[in-house]
Amino acid sequence: MRGRVGLWILALLLTLSSAVYQRLTGPTRPARGVVTLGAEEIRLRLLRSFAGEGDMPVVVKVADPKVTGSVAWRRYPTDDPFVLLPMTREGEALKAVLPHQPPAGKLEYQVRLTRDGETALFPERPAITRFKGAVPNVVIVPHVFAMFTGMLVANAAGLLALRGEKNLFRISLVVIALLGVGGLFLGPLVQKAAFGAYWTGWPFGTDLTDNKTAVAILFWAFAAFRARGGRDARLAVGVAALVTLAVFMVPHSAWGSQIDWSKLPPSPSAS
Repeated sequence: MRGRVGLWILALLLTLSSAVYQRLTGPTRPARGVVTLGAEEIRLRLLRSFAGEGDMPVVVKVADPKVTGSVAWRRYPTDDPFVLLPMTREGEALKAVLPHQPPAGKLEYQVRLTRDGETALFPERPAITRFKGAVPNVVIVPHVFAMFTGMLVANAAGLLALRGEKNLFRISLVVIALLGVGGLFLGPLVQKAAFGAYWTGWPFGTDLTDNKTAVAILFWAFAAFRARGGRDARLAVGVAALVTLAVFMVPHSAWGSQIDWSKLPPSPSAS
C-alpha cells in the first residue's frame, strides 16, 4: 500500500514538473525584464496573449514622473510600418493599449521609455502577442482537468510498468479515455472558442497542441492493444508514458493558429 501511494506521489510530481516547465517555456508567457534610466531600474512585464473583447493593455509601473513612454507595434508577421502610440501617465504607471485583433491575430510590439534624452527599449526584439476569444469556463475547466488527470495517470502507468506490473490494460484505457475527452472532444471546443477552428493540427495545420495530443493517444491505443487479455505490455506502456511526458513538455500553443495577414486589408500607417 505504501509503495503504491509513493508511486502516485511520484507520478504527481512528474506531472506538476512538466506542467510548470511547459508554462515557463511557452510562447504565451509574459515577456519580463529590467531597463535602467538614470539611477532607476524599471521592471517590465508585457503580455504575449490576450483573450476576450477590447484592446490589450500595455502597462509599465514607473514612479519617476520624468519618464515618458511610447509603444511601437505592427501586425505579425508582416513588413507593415510600425505604429507609434504615446503612453499616458496614470499615477505611478505609464499605459497604452494595442488595438483589438481577430482571434489568432498576432502583433509584435516594443516599449520605448525616455528620461532627459536617454532612451531604453524593451524587449530588444519586439514581443509577439496573440489575440484569442474567451473560452467559457464550462469548456476550459473540464478540458484542463481531463488533460492534467490523463497526464497523471499516464505517468503512474509508466511507473507501474517500470516496477514490473503486468496487468496494465485497464489503466491504459483510462489514459485513452481522459486524453480523448480532454484533447479530442473538449480540445476542439476550446480551439473553436479561442481561434475560430475546431482542429488546427495535422493535416489542416501545424499546431503542436493538437498534434501532440493525437500522437500520445495513438501510442496509448497501441499499448492498450498489446495489454489486452492480461498480456505483458510493460514495454509498450513504458514507451507510451515516455512519449506522453515528452510531447506534453512541448510548450503549449507552439506553432499555433496564426492569421495570414496577406489575405486581409493593410494595417494603418505609422503616425
